[in-house]
Amino acid sequence: MTAPTVGVLALQGDVREHLASLTAAGARAVPIRRRPELEAVDGLVLPGGESTTMDKLLTAFELATPLRERIAGGMPTFGSCAGMILLADRVVDAPPDQRTLGGIDMTVRRNAFGRQVDSFEQEMRAPALADDPARDEAIHAVFIRAPWAEEVGAGVEVLATTVGGRHPGRIVAVRHGALLATAFHPELGADARVHRFFVRMIREQTGAEARDEIART
Repeated sequence: MTAPTVGVLALQGDVREHLASLTAAGARAVPIRRRPELEAVDGLVLPGGESTTMDKLLTAFELATPLRERIAGGMPTFGSCAGMILLADRVVDAPPDQRTLGGIDMTVRRNAFGRQVDSFEQEMRAPALADDPARDEAIHAVFIRAPWAEEVGAGVEVLATTVGGRHPGRIVAVRHGALLATAFHPELGADARVHRFFVRMIREQTGAEARDEIART
């Protein structure tokens, strides 16, 4: 099967790391800074960074509106950390003028786990994100000034929650249809399982679209 073309929003954040992880996951990974580049991809990654800055850059690069349109139109999109905030329909503790791209029926709290000095790592069970959901494999998660989802709608699947520590049981990975979000940074390290999961989501989406096109002809 042809490798899907997956863009990484290249305005701020862990762009290079996501490109490398997507390549390891079998995708053709490309940076996205302009609207024509966005229109040419099968899916998109919104990397970590600073969500309020990314909001301003999306406007400056005239990407906010076309991104909202493509997300609303069903483009598979994965947001990590700040990207999770951008995909949330609602945000707690955001500046009054901060806007999101939306798409996931959830309420996210910015910097929920604390400041930079409160960053941490932990092993989490997330069977749905594994290559083989039947295997009980832990995912090593890196949290850096991370958000969490305070609540999710009925159509949102919770994929992972924190264990132990000061904030156990917090929702840190979700899926809502073609949209995926994690509070942690799966691009930091050699484990590409989350990116492989996202690439499978894209293949499922493009396969369904191809079947629909065949049915219409």
